Amino acid sequence: MTTSTPPANRLDAIAHARSCVMRDGAVQTLPWLAPEVLRSWRRCLEQGQRPAQSVIFDTVPKPRLTRTLEANHLLIQAAQPMLHNLARAIVNTRYFAILTNADGVVVDACGAIDHTDPRAHLITQVGTDLSERSMGTTAIGMALSELQPVWLHRGEHFFDQTSVYSCAGAPLFGPDGACVGMLDVTGVDAQERPELKHLVMQSASKIENALITALPHALMLRLNWPGNALGSDADGMLCLDPEGWITGANPVARQMVPGLAGPSQAPVHVSEVFGVPVEPLFDAAKRPAHPLELPLWSGLRLQAQAISQGDEAHTLQAGSSAAPARALREVEAAMIRKAVDEARGNVGQAARALGISRATLYRKLGQKPA
Repeated sequence: MTTSTPPANRLDAIAHARSCVMRDGAVQTLPWLAPEVLRSWRRCLEQGQRPAQSVIFDTVPKPRLTRTLEANHLLIQAAQPMLHNLARAIVNTRYFAILTNADGVVVDACGAIDHTDPRAHLITQVGTDLSERSMGTTAIGMALSELQPVWLHRGEHFFDQTSVYSCAGAPLFGPDGACVGMLDVTGVDAQERPELKHLVMQSASKIENALITALPHALMLRLNWPGNALGSDADGMLCLDPEGWITGANPVARQMVPGLAGPSQAPVHVSEVFGVPVEPLFDAAKRPAHPLELPLWSGLRLQAQAISQGDEAHTLQAGSSAAPARALREVEAAMIRKAVDEARGNVGQAARALGISRATLYRKLGQKPA
């Protein structure tokens, strides 16, 4: 079998690739296998890892875990509603959701996790190190190393012991453009579902937008190309301080607007990226329902909605009759009520569907356990 001819099915293709790269030491590109998987395998081999060696699901020391959770408090808070939404979407697929920090340490997990199965329990414990250095090739390690969304199935994981997993992962970027963690969905002995990569990417975008919304700012600019409605998760988002310095941007805005500051770089003034002074932007915030057009210095134009921070919860989506944006806690409460209704009042069943404990569900409902 030549490396240019894919085997008859995916698992055979993966097995053949493992033979080419790990047993025979081949380093050629296999066109029918994702190049990021091959790069990760090679990094693992270069680090002295071997597929047959035992995997130790290490947890970080308690003092480090305490510091990690404190340092990632905003990420965890922003991600929780999306984690619960993910859990709802995948509840019947034997997949569950994992959130890690930028080092691959688990800081939260959610979903239908079978804690009686060590393969599920060990990778969802808060504090477990799931980095590439520790766990070899996984969606978590690859998303953090490659800084792009990935999908992995069974033997595409580096270690033989981790070939029971199938997983999708996407990196998460903070308002300064730095990677702050990653979002993952993993299944144990589950059917391959590459469409989960899109679900994770969409959920990651929502988390990134929640992070930028939580950033203190005097003005938020929601951006999109002319012809597209403003007010959705597809918007670019820029945060401005009272003087017009850009204090943060989501990844969509960084794709639309050239010249934004990256991690550890000096702030950029809004007038350096748009061909308008700052004063009209703050004036426009008095009429958030009326979008304006902003010229980029490249000659391109974007449409924008200027919103002051105090008005964000009450601003209608431009060009639509949609209701005002709800706070994240309202979305979460509605999701919980729906789960309880679907479970016909069975709180235990609703809690399992949401991937939370009965006590947590009662607390979020503002009730005492029966």
